[in-house]
Amino acid sequence: MKTLSKMVILIAIALAAISACSNAPKFSDVTGKEWQLVEVKTEPQNIKFDRDELTTDGFGTIFTLNFDAQRLSGVGAPNKYTAPYTVGKDQVITVQMAAGTMMAPINEPEKLKEQDYFTYIKNAYKWNGTKEQLELFSKNTDGAEAVLIYKLGSVKK
Repeated sequence: MKTLSKMVILIAIALAAISACSNAPKFSDVTGKEWQLVEVKTEPQNIKFDRDELTTDGFGTIFTLNFDAQRLSGVGAPNKYTAPYTVGKDQVITVQMAAGTMMAPINEPEKLKEQDYFTYIKNAYKWNGTKEQLELFSKNTDGAEAVLIYKLGSVKK
């Protein structure tokens, strides 16, 4: 009877472990899609973006992020960028040096400057996501923590 109880407990532990692994986010859920920045959580205050308001103000295509198998890309404000990246265990992400266009921003949204956005992308060290939301954990130039929150935009073709 003790052996049966031990086996039942071991099976229960194994099933719980399998269930936990299947709930882990998959990077494939975030690739091939366009992500639009909606919030930057950082001290002393969070920065929130209303994507409809940005579109009305002529900024509808800024602060986007896309992943393919080897590179991330997107639009800052107003420059396009691309960079190689790697994803490791435990949702670690490493972004290499980015290349981009060099247009002078005539108009930038007041809440977040393009150079700060690029710093967050370059300093990203962890990701978390679902099919509808992506979070990039990063640091600013002073080492302060930040979380960039993206919502799913249109499907990238």
